[in-house]
Amino acid sequence: MKLSWMGKNREVVEALIHYCNIYAGVYRTEKMSFRGITYSYAQIQVLEYLLENEERGENMSCIAHRLGITRSNFTKIINRLSQKGLVEKTRMPGSRRDINVCVNELGRVLYEDYTKGILKRHFEPMFQSLDKLSPEDRAYVRDALNDAMRGRAKPPESE
Repeated sequence: MKLSWMGKNREVVEALIHYCNIYAGVYRTEKMSFRGITYSYAQIQVLEYLLENEERGENMSCIAHRLGITRSNFTKIINRLSQKGLVEKTRMPGSRRDINVCVNELGRVLYEDYTKGILKRHFEPMFQSLDKLSPEDRAYVRDALNDAMRGRAKPPESE
């Protein structure tokens, strides 16, 4: 059966699906290690967004939303990172419920080590391909991925 509904986008969709399936298979698996601490892609992403949050000042719900995970899953990952000694949790002043989470020095060193390896093995080849695109074309790729995630197309721009 010929599948034609994707038209000229079939190869891009296939590559995206392939990438997502591979990533989904290893996302929660603690296969990476640093100084005897094992961690997963899910955990490193939370560390990354926590580090970025130092400048953004977002609450934990907002970070979970940006990552595309539930707040309960985010909390589980935070607890796991805390058990590993990579983050520190403190209560927000004047609140019994709100918790502030900060990446500690060990978490920062682990993240730096991770970024050196992941850049070389995975992202450098992708960045080289993306460098062939103009900033406008990169924005189109970003928008296409965001539109697919949201499940709706942008309205056509008026001329």
